[in-house]
Amino acid sequence: MRALGGIFDTDILSSKLDNLKSLTEKENFWSNPNSAKNIMQEISVLEEQLKLVDGITEGLNDISEFYEIAVEENDSDSILEYSNELVKINKKIESEVFKLQFNGETDIRDCYVEIHAGAGGTESQDWASMLKRMYLRWADKNNLKVKIIHESIGEEAGIKSSTLLIEGKYSFGYLKKESGVHRLVRISPFDSSSRRHTSFSSVWVTPHIDDDINIEIQEKDLRVDTFRASGAGGQHVNTTDSAIRITHIPTNTVVQCQNERSQHKNRDTAMNMLRSKLYELEVRKIEGEKKATEESKTEIGWGNQIRSYVLHPYRMVKDLRSSYEDSDPDGVLDGEIDKLLFSNIKI
Repeated sequence: MRALGGIFDTDILSSKLDNLKSLTEKENFWSNPNSAKNIMQEISVLEEQLKLVDGITEGLNDISEFYEIAVEENDSDSILEYSNELVKINKKIESEVFKLQFNGETDIRDCYVEIHAGAGGTESQDWASMLKRMYLRWADKNNLKVKIIHESIGEEAGIKSSTLLIEGKYSFGYLKKESGVHRLVRISPFDSSSRRHTSFSSVWVTPHIDDDINIEIQEKDLRVDTFRASGAGGQHVNTTDSAIRITHIPTNTVVQCQNERSQHKNRDTAMNMLRSKLYELEVRKIEGEKKATEESKTEIGWGNQIRSYVLHPYRMVKDLRSSYEDSDPDGVLDGEIDKLLFSNIKI
């Protein structure tokens, strides 16, 4: 098989790989570290793609051969087994072809996922914790690592806010369209009269950026506050003012970190979050999306939602941008959100 889904042509991939490797042999290759780093990353991606195509091709050839034998012998169990393997391979092909749509500068990077409960007290705080669990379950299903950077626990249940760092290739690419207001409709477990309630929480996703992207931040534009960490976190919680809150005054952008033991480490993490947020704000400004981003961040309520999760009187999750509907809200809230993610990245 020369190509995977008509997309990965091994001849083209091999040619690109050879050209890039020839650049690494030049005497002045490492004179520009950033350029060299980017080329080495491209080489790594191409090698992974070639390995992927070879693996899938080999798997398809093996299954095809065994499937024909099973059909000849009328072995229904083997036919079912090989059919299921073909379904798995097809899903893998779809996933890899889908990744080709990740052409943004930061799509390949880790990301921060920031969740805030809207007005409504316990109801919205419980909904915020449900969203947090949804993203944690999605990350687990995709073998991605998650760190809780900051969290504010609700008085009775749920969370007021939480910031997660999701680590893994294309984390930001997958989740970047999750930014916005998420709406839940259900019979409230906190209402003794079992009435239907509507709750809102906001999500904001930003890429984790490093030193190869230059974001200039002046110290005079920052207000830094220290406070005692709260919630789960070990012996250092509630013992020292190690938690950090940094406000970027010109943009009124606020970041917080409490997961590290020292104030210095929390500040470093908070500054990275701030640089990531300012970078994403600038990108969205260029793309003409800054207004929508700010609205989704500040007005957590009616008219701004990007997705509705309805558990009563019917059961449906609907994305209001792509119009994609999923009739299994339990599965979605358990982390099965790939189809919802795909529906938005394609539009």
